[in-house]
Amino acid sequence: MKAKEELKELKLKSEAELHRLLASNREKLRDLRFKVSQNQLKNIREIRQIKKKIAKISTLINQKKNNNSNK
Repeated sequence: MKAKEELKELKLKSEAELHRLLASNREKLRDLRFKVSQNQLKNIREIRQIKKKIAKISTLINQKKNNNSNK
């Protein structure tokens, strides 16, 4: 249920907000990768979760762009 609620919240955000979220999540992913290489990260599953969130956000951005161009 948590994923569905998160997706609903993301759909309500504007395209500019989605771009900001995308940038911050990419920065988090970069930091997590550095931590993995330095053996500082305990929860490696967090990388998978961030990647999925990035994919959801980028998909929503593309959908919004397509909807705006079709109108």
